[in-house]
Amino acid sequence: MQTKKLGRTGLEVSIVGLGTAFLGIPGANEAARAYSVPGAPWDVALDPEMGAQAVIAAIEGGCTLVDTAPLYLATESERMIGHALRQRPDLKSRVTVTTKVGQLYNDIDHSRDAVLRHVEGSLDRLGLERFDLLYIHDAMDVPMERVMGGDGALGALRQLQDEGVVTWVGTASNVPATNVEYIETGAFDAAVIPECWSLLNQSAAERILPAAEKHGVGLVGATPLERGLLATGQVRGRNYLARRFTPEVMDHVARIQGLCADHGVAMNAAALQWCTRHPLVASTIPGARTTAEAEANAVAGSASIPEAFWQDLEPLVRHFPVSEV
Repeated sequence: MQTKKLGRTGLEVSIVGLGTAFLGIPGANEAARAYSVPGAPWDVALDPEMGAQAVIAAIEGGCTLVDTAPLYLATESERMIGHALRQRPDLKSRVTVTTKVGQLYNDIDHSRDAVLRHVEGSLDRLGLERFDLLYIHDAMDVPMERVMGGDGALGALRQLQDEGVVTWVGTASNVPATNVEYIETGAFDAAVIPECWSLLNQSAAERILPAAEKHGVGLVGATPLERGLLATGQVRGRNYLARRFTPEVMDHVARIQGLCADHGVAMNAAALQWCTRHPLVASTIPGARTTAEAEANAVAGSASIPEAFWQDLEPLVRHFPVSEV
């Protein structure tokens, strides 16, 4: 799989990595249900071994970036990754594992002391000694001066940098408007950018991409497959996790799907690789629940796509406003 440098970090990462918010959840609608029940992000039966095998499959498929957070499934995603790396310690040297601070299900706290606790817990669950990169997670509705201060999340990460526990620091917010405010400070080396960069959503072009270019911030695209819509096309009855896709969007995706079929290109490969054709976007982290999904994403990242296809696709790259349920 092709790799790119993650901004000023210099980290070499695969253009398709692994997102783990749904790791080990048996079904797509179960995943949506788990994350649509307020206060119960693990309200489904998990299969930890299935999750661990998905991690192994992703790395063996060429994904050198695995992204997680202690918020995901109430720390179980981190545990599954740790289980995978304990089963296959030979894979540790082939992957960069990134996680996030400030958000646990029962401990949402961006203070310095909380973040130090969060990092200690993550290291233990993942079975790691240090991190190349940690992100401040979902700092929405938190005063920036609190997050950025010496007694806040950034202060904790600066301390951990001094101690050699982490090398680079980043921002990861599910709200693009929050992400861009942190990127624009110039204090962060990388950013995970959900809900703003895909074949159906290019809002990152307004402020996120210019700010990243100005400060050398490496970008990792989350939600590149738009809840799976850009992997499978419309599936009747599927719950798209708090998103509502209009008939206009569905018709447009069908046109993209038809173009992919005409060129013999898998739609998930087109959707994922389009994101990283932009020079500032180093990687994407589509979520995978199972080994099959992890393998499919890895294959998509490794697919050879002719330039003629990209030229034909360009007129179909269109921004649609995000519609939430």
